[in-house]
Amino acid sequence: MSASSNMNWDRRNVLRAAMGLAAAGGLAACGSNTGRSGGGSGDGLVQYFHAYGEAGVEQAVKRYAKDYKDADVTTQWITGNNYEQKLFAALLTKNAPDVFEFHPQIQLVKSGQVADLTDIIEPVKDDFNQADIKSHTVDGKIYGVRMIDDPQFLFYRPSLFKKAGVEVPTTLEELIEAADKLTTSKVKGIFLGNDLTSIDRPLIWSAGADTLTADNKPAFNTDAVAEGLKQMRGLFTSGNLLLDAPADSWDPSAFIQGLTAIQWCGMWAMPAMQKALGDDIGIFPFPKVGSAGRQSVYNGGWSMFVNAKSKNVEAAKEYVKWLWIDQKKYQEDFATSYGFHIPPRTSLAASATKLKSGLPAEGVKLFNEFGHFDNIGWTQAMIAAFWDVIANTIRKDGDPKAQLDACEKKVNAELKKLFG
Repeated sequence: MSASSNMNWDRRNVLRAAMGLAAAGGLAACGSNTGRSGGGSGDGLVQYFHAYGEAGVEQAVKRYAKDYKDADVTTQWITGNNYEQKLFAALLTKNAPDVFEFHPQIQLVKSGQVADLTDIIEPVKDDFNQADIKSHTVDGKIYGVRMIDDPQFLFYRPSLFKKAGVEVPTTLEELIEAADKLTTSKVKGIFLGNDLTSIDRPLIWSAGADTLTADNKPAFNTDAVAEGLKQMRGLFTSGNLLLDAPADSWDPSAFIQGLTAIQWCGMWAMPAMQKALGDDIGIFPFPKVGSAGRQSVYNGGWSMFVNAKSKNVEAAKEYVKWLWIDQKKYQEDFATSYGFHIPPRTSLAASATKLKSGLPAEGVKLFNEFGHFDNIGWTQAMIAAFWDVIANTIRKDGDPKAQLDACEKKVNAELKKLFG
């Protein structure tokens, strides 16, 4: 999840909203058309965006929409701390958007909420990062156009590392040791987000496990993941972890203000960090967990979907095709002019000059070497179940194996609902 939003959103509310939508039928009956009209009327279309934290994004999105000649496109720029909640609530009403940004999640497909976009993507499919195509594909059909890829890393201050005599960590043990050496009376060693949920999937991947197998079975309940949770509990109780920061980890302010020597954050924050700290910034992947693990980089991002229950589906698809497939100059502008993101189009990623040198180029390199993408089958309910594991083991000292077993039961129940 690119957390490029400038608002701190309450994850629990998001999940309640998502599950509430499922319960209310917006994400329940397969392919049922409720007959509700969409948010657009006549030639008008409505698009929903979350409030990005980087200055200029809102103006850019509205400028692109204004340049579209075939429909009057209105942008709802959703501020506040609960974009997902507001989106899911709106999708249940007659004022639902025709087009909206979100992340690939299979329940949106199974409930008939999002339109099949295979016909508009197929001609340029080979020019997209194939992992992005895969993460939006169900039964051979593509639902959603990726707009930006958002790799996330651990950012650090080389000057503080040098002063403390710390090398860049490659294992979780080394990371915990580094946090200890870097902690002073004024600076905490590391910041991983206020509730630690932003490192949920990196912890799984770095332990050599996965969220789900290729045939949609739970793959996260391993001894290595349990051991990683136990080590994270040690970090949590060490006094070296920044907790209750003014903003969450998607916002670079804790790092910029010198509250922490290492921070989990995304590539989008690089320009703000560079403006504040110059060249005193480095990045490294989430470290290896256990002997069989491997470093990992989480690739979040945002995608554009068409509301299949809109009365303007074809017009909405035309607009999405125009902006996110045909207008390469706008796609590059969106990806590189405000924060740094990697364009999902391989031709654009190759030609984007701002990503060719320095820290952004290093980010691209780590993304290509260690990147993991969302699994469309790993739904909000499953994410919530694993967040409970983090809360109950790292924050509350519950038994990791017992918590992972409980999580696996919940995930299996969700998988049964989705796949029978």
